[in-house]
Amino acid sequence: MNLNPNQILALKRKRGELNLTVTALAREIGVSRWTLDKIFKGKTNIHKSTFDKLNDWLISQLDVLKEQ
Repeated sequence: MNLNPNQILALKRKRGELNLTVTALAREIGVSRWTLDKIFKGKTNIHKSTFDKLNDWLISQLDVLKEQ
């Protein structure tokens, strides 16, 4: 599976908004810190399970915004 640049940008923005370290964000999403670091450095080819975790987390963040 491949992440598109908009997905990576959304992850980076949300990380900044929440003021999280890469380690804290990785823990919250459920992926390794090293995997998340590679994604932020531009590696977009990831396992489907990682792709699903990232998308699920981004969607859950949108739900939080809707509730506010």
